[in-house]
Amino acid sequence: MTLQIALVLGIAALSMFLIMTERLRMDIVAILVLVSLYLLGLVKTPEALSGFSNQATITIIAMFILAAGLQNTGALSGVGQLLSKSKTPTSFLLTLFGVLALIAPFVSNTAIVAVFMPVVIAASIKVGLSPTKTLIPLSYVSQMIGVWTLIGTSSNLLVNSLAQDLGYPGFSMFQFLPLGVICTIVGCIYLLTIGRWTLPDKSSIDLGPGQDSGNYVTELRLGPGSKLIGTTVEESLLHQRYKVYVLELWRKGKKHWAPRADILEQGDVLLIRGRWSSLFDLKDDMELDFTSRSKPPRRRREKIGKNDDYNEKLDKRIMTEAMISPNSLVIGRKLEVLKRRISREVSILGIQRRGQVLRDRLDQTELQMGDILLTLLPESEMSILRQNKNFIVLSERDQPGQHNWRKPLSLFIMAMVVAMPALNIMPIVFSALAGAMAMVITRCIEIDDMYESVDWRIIFLMAGLLPLGVAMNSTGAADFIVDHTIGYAGAMGPHVVLAVMYLLALILGELMSNSAAAVLLAPIGISTAQIMNADPTPFLIAITFSASTSFLTPIGYQTNTMVYSAGGYQFSDFIKVGLPLNLIFWVLGVIFIPIFWPFY
Repeated sequence: MTLQIALVLGIAALSMFLIMTERLRMDIVAILVLVSLYLLGLVKTPEALSGFSNQATITIIAMFILAAGLQNTGALSGVGQLLSKSKTPTSFLLTLFGVLALIAPFVSNTAIVAVFMPVVIAASIKVGLSPTKTLIPLSYVSQMIGVWTLIGTSSNLLVNSLAQDLGYPGFSMFQFLPLGVICTIVGCIYLLTIGRWTLPDKSSIDLGPGQDSGNYVTELRLGPGSKLIGTTVEESLLHQRYKVYVLELWRKGKKHWAPRADILEQGDVLLIRGRWSSLFDLKDDMELDFTSRSKPPRRRREKIGKNDDYNEKLDKRIMTEAMISPNSLVIGRKLEVLKRRISREVSILGIQRRGQVLRDRLDQTELQMGDILLTLLPESEMSILRQNKNFIVLSERDQPGQHNWRKPLSLFIMAMVVAMPALNIMPIVFSALAGAMAMVITRCIEIDDMYESVDWRIIFLMAGLLPLGVAMNSTGAADFIVDHTIGYAGAMGPHVVLAVMYLLALILGELMSNSAAAVLLAPIGISTAQIMNADPTPFLIAITFSASTSFLTPIGYQTNTMVYSAGGYQFSDFIKVGLPLNLIFWVLGVIFIPIFWPFY
C-alpha cells in the first residue's frame, strides 16, 4: 500500500464515518473531502473543482428547476381526482402505479413524492383507505420507476458522469429500461399482495396530514368583547361543546397553573388543542383572536379595459397544512426563525406533532422534522410556499386555480427535455438547461424562485464527492480495495462478484447517502472489470440500480424519510416491507443484468 492509497482510503473512511454518525451535514463533509484531496496533493485543481462543472451536477440543477415548474403550475393537480375515483384498494394502487409510470421516469423521484404525497393522502382518505397502505408504495414505486431512465434519479446521472470522466462510455437515456421494467412489475405485484398485508393499517384520525385531520395546538387571545371573560374554562364547557382541550393559560407573559379553574380576563392567552374546524368554531363563537397575526395582505393592481383605470384587489386567504420536510433548515429552530424563511404575510395558527402534546407557547416551540403547521396566507403566496424546500404542503382549503394555460405548457417543456436526448438531437445536460430556461421565460416559475427550487446541499454533496471517485481511480485505491475484498470472490466467477458488489452498494446506501455510495463504488466497479478483463457496464449497472432502490430503512433514501414522517410509520415497518423487496431485487439483478449487459 502506497502513501497516496492510504491517504485516499483514510479520507474515504473518515467521510463515511462522519456521514453515518451525522456528526456533520453531508454537504459539509463533501466539501471537506474536496479540500483534503487537494491539500494532500491527491488531485490537481481542475480535478478538485471538476464536480462543480460536471454534466451530472448541472443536469440535476436543471431538473430541480423543471420539477419546480411542474409543481408551481399545478400540472399534476388532476392526479388526485383520478385517484379519488378508485373503488377498491387494488384499483387505487394500480392507478397510482400507472400514473407514476408516466411521470417518475422523467422527474426526480424526490420531487415526485413531494408533489404526490398530499394528493395520495387526501385521495386515500376519500376512498376509505388508510394512507399507511399507500405512502410506502408511493416511495418504493417512485424509486423503482426512477431507474428506468438516465434522468430519473441523481445516482444514475452521477455514475454515468463518473464513468465518462474515467474514460468509459456513458449510459443512454433508456439503457436501464429492460431491468427497470422487470423489477417494477415484480415489485408492484409484491406490494399488491404480500407487501400490502405487512403494511400497518392506521385510521386517518391517527395521521397528521389530510383535510380536517389531526389535532393542532394553537393560541387564542381573549379580546375586549370575548364571551369567555369573567368565566372559567370548566364553566364554559369548551370540551363538551367543541371537543377541544385547554392545555395552558398565560396572563401577562406568565403561566397560570390552574387553567381550567381561573376566572378568565381580557388579554388572557389560552393554549388549546383540537381539530382545526373545532378551533375555528370556538374562535368565532367566543369572539377570540389568534395570537399569530400577519401583515395585511398585499394588494394587487389589476388593469381594467384599455384605459389606465386601475382597481385594487385583495388576495384571497387560504388555509394550509405544511409539514417540516426532512433536512429542513428550520429543524431545531424556534417559530420566529421559521417566519423569516417564509413570508411576513403568513400567519402560523397552530402546530401538530405526532405522538406529542405541545405545552409551550408557539413562539417558544423548537420545530422538529414532521411537525405540521396550520397556516393562513394569501393565495399569491401559495406558489412560494410550495417551492420552499423547508416545507411540504399537505393540503389547502381553497385550491388556487391559476396558471391554467401554463399547465399543458410545462408538461410540453418536460416532454421536449426527455425527447431531445432520446432522439440524439442534443445531450441531456443541454436539453435540461434549455427546458429550465423555458420554464423561467414562460413564467412557469419566477426567476427568484428558480434559485430557491434547487437543493444546493445535494449539489455541493455531488461536487465534493466526485473528486473522491477520481482520486480512488488515479491513485490505485480502487484497485487495492478490489484486490483485498471483492477480488477474493473473483475465482468464483463474475456472477458472484456482481452479487457481492450489488449487496455492498445496498448496504453502503443504507448507511450513508445513496449518491455517496454510488460515487464511492463506481471506480471500484471499473477496476473490478479491468482485473477480470470484463466489460464494466454490468458492474456499473448493479451499483447504480442498487444505490437507487433503497427500501430497507426510512433513512436510506430521502423519499422514505418523507413518507415516514407523514404516514406515522415505525422504523420496523420499512424493514418488514422493504427487506423482502430488496432481496427480490438483488436476485433479479444478479439474474438479468448479465443477460442484458454481458460480462464479455
